Amino acid sequence: MTTTVSARTDRAPAPGVSPGRTRALAAQQRFPARTVPASWPGTERSRAEAARLLSRPPYTLKNAGSELHHKHGIVIVLDWLEDQPGQTWQERWQTSGIEQAGAAWRLVIKQWLHERGLKADWRMPVVGRALTTVISAELLRPSVDWLAAGASRQGVLVRSMAHSRDPDGFERLRKLGAQAQGVRPGAVSTTLCRSALILAAKGGTLADITVGDVLELLETQAVVLKRAMAGTEVFYRLLHQLGALGEDAPQNLREVRNQGQRTPEELIDRYGLTCRPIRDLLVDYLRERQPALDYNSLRSLSYHLGKCFWQDIEHHHPDADSLRLAPDVIGQWKQRIRTKDKIVTGPEGRRMSAKVERLNHRDTLTQVRAFYLDIAQWALEDLGRWGPWVAPSPVRADEVEHRKVQRRRKARMDARTRERLPVLPILVRSVDQRRRDAAAVLEAARHTNPGEAFIVAGQQLVRAVVPHGTAGRIGAEDPQTGKRRDLGLEDERAFWTWAAVEVLRATGIRIEELLELSHHSLVQYRLPTTGELVPLLQIVPSKTDTERLLLVSPELADVLSAIICRARDSTGAVPLVRSWDRRECAWQAPAPLLFQRRISGEDRAFTDETVRTMLDQALIATGLTDTTGAPLRYTPHDFRRLFVTDAIMNGLPPHIAQVICGHKSIDTTIGYMAVYPVETIEAHRAFIARRRASRPSEEYRTPTEEEWDAFLAHFEKRKVSIGTCARAFGTPCIHEHACVRCSLLRPAPSQRARLAEIRDNLIARIAEAETEGWLGEVEGLQVSLAGTEEKLRQLDRGHGQHAAVDLGIPTTRGDR
Repeated sequence: MTTTVSARTDRAPAPGVSPGRTRALAAQQRFPARTVPASWPGTERSRAEAARLLSRPPYTLKNAGSELHHKHGIVIVLDWLEDQPGQTWQERWQTSGIEQAGAAWRLVIKQWLHERGLKADWRMPVVGRALTTVISAELLRPSVDWLAAGASRQGVLVRSMAHSRDPDGFERLRKLGAQAQGVRPGAVSTTLCRSALILAAKGGTLADITVGDVLELLETQAVVLKRAMAGTEVFYRLLHQLGALGEDAPQNLREVRNQGQRTPEELIDRYGLTCRPIRDLLVDYLRERQPALDYNSLRSLSYHLGKCFWQDIEHHHPDADSLRLAPDVIGQWKQRIRTKDKIVTGPEGRRMSAKVERLNHRDTLTQVRAFYLDIAQWALEDLGRWGPWVAPSPVRADEVEHRKVQRRRKARMDARTRERLPVLPILVRSVDQRRRDAAAVLEAARHTNPGEAFIVAGQQLVRAVVPHGTAGRIGAEDPQTGKRRDLGLEDERAFWTWAAVEVLRATGIRIEELLELSHHSLVQYRLPTTGELVPLLQIVPSKTDTERLLLVSPELADVLSAIICRARDSTGAVPLVRSWDRRECAWQAPAPLLFQRRISGEDRAFTDETVRTMLDQALIATGLTDTTGAPLRYTPHDFRRLFVTDAIMNGLPPHIAQVICGHKSIDTTIGYMAVYPVETIEAHRAFIARRRASRPSEEYRTPTEEEWDAFLAHFEKRKVSIGTCARAFGTPCIHEHACVRCSLLRPAPSQRARLAEIRDNLIARIAEAETEGWLGEVEGLQVSLAGTEEKLRQLDRGHGQHAAVDLGIPTTRGDR
């Protein structure tokens, strides 16, 4: 008798926000920002001390007229702050209400001036600069929210901080930005502004900035400004190169935000389950399964159990607190996971939501059934821990039967392959032509002065004038549409699209294997017979954890050579970059990866999302459509299926294709091959033609009496002294009747003594031959001896396997 746990006193937090927001919050927890103390020496200064500090360099201006207005502005700001309640300048700032006003803070001071009968028209223009000076002197520290909202003129704040707070630091940061290749001047200016904002909010110098400060500012700007922030990677990288952020800071912002592998608790807590006992049970289950699973499988398991199963149950049945669920609850849940909402286009062209079948819903059923069965099995070993949760599995065995699903999936994949294989040459020609045209346009633009027109590859363009652009960036404008094009970016995308298509279709490797190709993947093998060097492509272990080598064809060698030339830097070496393993959620060691590109002055590895996006854009350019009229799409895995199908169709043995693809089972390789009906018919007809061609036509006539007698005599002549010869009819004896040497001899058990006698005789003859020096005789006798001993072993094995079994005498119904 089993019991169930029914307790709902301990609840988990409410469901979280988006994955991107979750990653940002997790990064801020790992790298907390500096806290602003309630008081510090600067904010505790008296009015006289503050006035004396601000009247001396570096807070004064060189121009006498500007300095006079600046002093008036400082007096106004100090008077206004002194009129607010509080003991320090920071307390007065916080109680003034200016923080709540945000970008409209000037209205607060303007209202204060009006209340005292002072005109604000000539006073307000100097208040902003004076307030910036007060902040630079660390009399007060505004909040990050106030600064991110644009309440302070950032250009003035940068100049004030660079002049008074940290002149050496800002000068070094400015030089690092100017020396960085591929970094726009605007990105450097943004870096200086953000650095100044952090100093204004947290105090100190640039060397005191932490990773948490950077994350807090970027997150606040994204929330306040409600848009994606540009130049964040450059901002972090330049501060890291400056020596700020701390010794243990990651090298780039992506390493900060990608937190790595999550614990079972974090995996389950993503879904905000409210029933704490069930949440703890799922965590314990994941922890128990974790040693036998890789991280990708563990994350998938948490998704099926945490989101697809229990989160859905809680959403529709908030009172559920036990694994022993009612039949109607389970029935409704199975019906919900079977379908999903999808936006479709109706007959009139109107987009609407419709229910479609969820193709992988059986994966969830399989994981839930395994979850229940595992708990029942583990309860036999640890009743106290797992026993209270034992319940009948809500998923029957027949519901997770995959044979029909696999046949349907195979049919879909075969149809997909048959649709894409014939048009693959069109895609190949298209991406190659786009690459050539983009390279030609870029080369022509390099030799054209800005503002001048040029014609190349059937296009008429005008070299764009970019006065503030980055050196080396080449743009052009279409005179008909006026659209500006980045020719360098177009050339890069066209080249890497071509490279990805060529490598994928020539090797059939997986997308993760493509992205892990490095300069070290190219190896050479010298043939022992001819001494010829053969280039090989080494594929590192990925899905099946097996390493393999692929022969590099001349066409593939040209592609790889072009990729290496493209990836090399100014020194001639392929840069070392770190890649993010999306499945294992871990950063790989730096390697000279072939698929890498330079973005904002930083070498970065390609991601699978980037490759898929490039393939989609390439297919749109071809104009190819599928059966529904939508643009035809190729996934990286489509090339793997196309490779297997094309290779086997052209005569490559399936077991060789299995080795090339790195499949554990040949059934997987055969499953990748799409069989065409016409090929089946033609292959059968070709087989019949070859069979008839290899046999003379007279063999298909009625045999004569002499031929039939010869056929019967063949079976009589198969009988030999120690057994039966199994050679085919009409074939000669290849061993010249030395039967003990022949693998076709089937020794009779009754002749074992004769075989033993032959073995002993051979041993004696070998000894005699060695004594007399008949070395030529010894070799032949040893071959016969080895064959005899093998025949004896066959008899011994057969005698042990074929024991007599009494099956009984069958009787008819009337004998019973």
